[in-house]
Amino acid sequence: MRLDDYRLLGRSGLKVSPMALGTMTFGTEWGWGAEEAEARQIFDTYVDRGGNFIDTANFYTGGTSERMLGAFAAGRRDTLVIATKYTLPMRTGDPNSGGNSRRSMVRAVEDSLSRLGTDYIDLLYLHAWDSTTPVEEILRAMDDLVAAGKVVYLGLSDIPAWQAARMQAIADLRGWSPLIALQLEYNLIERSGDRDLIPMAREMGMGVLPWSPLASGLLSGKYSRKDLEGGSADAQGRAAMARQGSPMDARTFGILDVQAEIAAETGGTPAAVALAFLLSRSGVAAPILGARTLEQLEGNLAALSFELDPSQLSQLEDAGAPVLGFPHSYLQRPEIRQNIYGGLSIQTR
Repeated sequence: MRLDDYRLLGRSGLKVSPMALGTMTFGTEWGWGAEEAEARQIFDTYVDRGGNFIDTANFYTGGTSERMLGAFAAGRRDTLVIATKYTLPMRTGDPNSGGNSRRSMVRAVEDSLSRLGTDYIDLLYLHAWDSTTPVEEILRAMDDLVAAGKVVYLGLSDIPAWQAARMQAIADLRGWSPLIALQLEYNLIERSGDRDLIPMAREMGMGVLPWSPLASGLLSGKYSRKDLEGGSADAQGRAAMARQGSPMDARTFGILDVQAEIAAETGGTPAAVALAFLLSRSGVAAPILGARTLEQLEGNLAALSFELDPSQLSQLEDAGAPVLGFPHSYLQRPEIRQNIYGGLSIQTR
């Protein structure tokens, strides 16, 4: 697989690379990230290899991410699929500078267009569900932006499955622009999306874009078990971000052990194993790579030429398989399937 082995995104004709370049690392305003020269190297390397799918948000590094991306894309804007997001507040103390409302959305899009130096956004995401804005307000405002030519496609991020499904159904019934993409945290350790979000996305025509595919570095292989269990003060500092996002329990360490064993068997890196697993998942359109250095990006892109065999995929699947809970586990019981199908063998997709 290569970056120019393009895929269709969800229920659309939009063609995107099998790995997206995340740009939350563009800028150092948050105390970490890439300076402009390194960010440009990361961007150029990704695009020069055929990558066309760039992910940002109005909130990232206070708008610096969008400004850098706009400068880097100059002269080749129309060859790129640029995705950005709205929701997170841009001004302290102003409740209307964030949230999912029409007002927040329209203002955010105008500001993003200015920072990006473009007259259209390829893909606009609702960044996070705010639990307050009526879905009809969101969908109608999104459709108006598409009709105005300021946005081309629409997506959702960090939202309950039932709300996403409801929104897609309403958009379909009212003839409004459909939602073609769903972002969620998804990796070898964080597999909650397998319960409802990913099956819902497949059924409702949304391509899945996993963020944090390496679990904030936990799946990169750069931390030892001692680092993650505590270790020295220096080790705790280096591994702090990786440790805060995932439980340091028997399940997590079991996944890391299986990942390391497969990396040793294949000669690949742990990161390549983690990313190759995601690339193999049904419904996953493109993991979002968040590299702070060119070296990190190179290591992540190596997963494109790395393939896991069925036995290795099965080991990783079993190591991280989530407890699906009711009704999923209930409906898979042999006696319940017997009741439903009357003992007949029914092929399912």
